[in-house]
Amino acid sequence: MRLHLPVVSVYTVPTDAPEADGTLAWNSTTVVIAEVTAGDATGTGWTYGPAAIGDFLRDHLAPLVEGRHALDIPAAHDAMCRAIRDAGRPGVAACAISALDIALWDLKSRLLELPLTRLLGACRERVPVYGSGGFTTYHDTHLVAQLNGWVHGQHIPRVKIKIGEGRGRAVVRDLARVHEARQVIGSEAELYVDADGAYTRKQAVRVGHALAEHGVDWFEEPVPSDDLTGLHLIRDTLPCDIAAGAHGYDLPYFARMIAAGAVDCLQIDATRCGGLTEFLRAAALAQANGLEVSAHRAPHAHSAVAAAIPNLRHIEWFHDHVRMEDMFFDGALDPTGGTVTPTQCLGHGLTLRTEEVREYRVA
Repeated sequence: MRLHLPVVSVYTVPTDAPEADGTLAWNSTTVVIAEVTAGDATGTGWTYGPAAIGDFLRDHLAPLVEGRHALDIPAAHDAMCRAIRDAGRPGVAACAISALDIALWDLKSRLLELPLTRLLGACRERVPVYGSGGFTTYHDTHLVAQLNGWVHGQHIPRVKIKIGEGRGRAVVRDLARVHEARQVIGSEAELYVDADGAYTRKQAVRVGHALAEHGVDWFEEPVPSDDLTGLHLIRDTLPCDIAAGAHGYDLPYFARMIAAGAVDCLQIDATRCGGLTEFLRAAALAQANGLEVSAHRAPHAHSAVAAAIPNLRHIEWFHDHVRMEDMFFDGALDPTGGTVTPTQCLGHGLTLRTEEVREYRVA
């Protein structure tokens, strides 16, 4: 069964409110979608990032997979990785590979008439999730409503908010928001924070000790994720778990992070790192070094692969991407109770609502 030339589309959707974290602000989210066909089956994959990902995917990667056997995903993945040598892998190229790789896995499972979880092999039936949002631009009432919805409405027992506002220049407000979050969710729910690399090393240590007073047990990117020495020092100093890896674009990135002793839980993003193919490799590398992993963003792209790995901690139920995936696909999952059950339909179970989302298409 041979692959046809993949079809690429790009959509941009305004956020439902202004959003920012410790180092970046945005008012829209762009999703790049790849559809690949063989026979009567079509597989769908996607990534989030600039529209240029779509151009790169269409012009440089799509021709590489055309005509290949639809079941030979490792060969297609290797061909794409080799072809981007001069372009450079991190960023646009890696995200483009990721979208196409996810589409190929979806297609393969549909051709074999299996749910993706059955093709990969399930390790668990239900996958834990954590609610993620709490942007620094949110008014306190907005933050309270979001946290209430997750913990008391959907009964998700773990949530994360953004801190590090203004590149670490608003620590007093950061800690006030953490205090407010704890008051809202109560003493039983887990509370996580993400600084997106906004703090300096010692500043992160000081903040981390203050976070402990509010029962925070997950501190994501307290310093930039490339500062492996800083992450290691902070990990050795603070009682909470240190997490990073969300910006990993290839397997050597994760190997360096693990070797540096930089994290307690390795984050992996299949829509950035090279798709499900590379996600599985990175998860195995983490397991070999005694680490759990957490899937970053794009929860519906991760539900099946997360169910397939033994060292999973959870997947991120990220507000922006949940909103987009609910809008764009039939088959979205329900996180009520704090877990999702991967689909028993063919593939990853999602079908693009092409006509319904046409107004957001930009390429």
